[in-house]
Amino acid sequence: MADQQVGIRRTIIIIVCFIVLVIFGFIWRMNQPVIMSVQDLRINGAIVLNTPRKFSDFDLVDHRGDAFTLQRLKGQWSMIFFGFTNCPDVCPTTLATLNETYSKLKDSEKENLQIIMVSLDPERDTVDKLGQYMPYFNTEFVGVTGNKHFIKRFTTEINIAYNQVPLDGDDYTVDHSSQIVLVNPNGHYHGFFKSPHSAIMLRKTWRSIYGTF
Repeated sequence: MADQQVGIRRTIIIIVCFIVLVIFGFIWRMNQPVIMSVQDLRINGAIVLNTPRKFSDFDLVDHRGDAFTLQRLKGQWSMIFFGFTNCPDVCPTTLATLNETYSKLKDSEKENLQIIMVSLDPERDTVDKLGQYMPYFNTEFVGVTGNKHFIKRFTTEINIAYNQVPLDGDDYTVDHSSQIVLVNPNGHYHGFFKSPHSAIMLRKTWRSIYGTF
């Protein structure tokens, strides 16, 4: 009888251990990135270049007044959006989506990704103005402004189109492309995310790209 009870306890322990292993395995699998093919990435709005492109160097400034050069794009992934603080709709919507994307990443992922907005209106988007604007969306986000010629060369190298559109009086707005540019940890143009943007798709596709780099 005692041997039978020992056998039952052993069987129960084995079953419980098996269930625990299955649960932990399921949780581990759920936390792993879904690796997508180039075609699947494209279907979900992420375009990856066959060969990442190098940038020319630039000398800009971030919203904290610190130098922002090509070196700042090395050592981690970067999602770069090109916009301006007076933008009435696309820019705040995209930055809000990027905040939702970033906020739901694991801490280890956040350490390997920076979110940047480069101003296409550097005449009005001063360091102080960006310093007030960027933390509204996320205190970790980086706003960049500076010499308009550096910005123009930067945008030309990654096919970001924009132009000033006159409004009443001396006022104007800026029409611009809305894709989010992806830069890899080598500081090279890796691809881009097409609009409309979804936080779920941005996380899903970036995790796949990040997981296979």
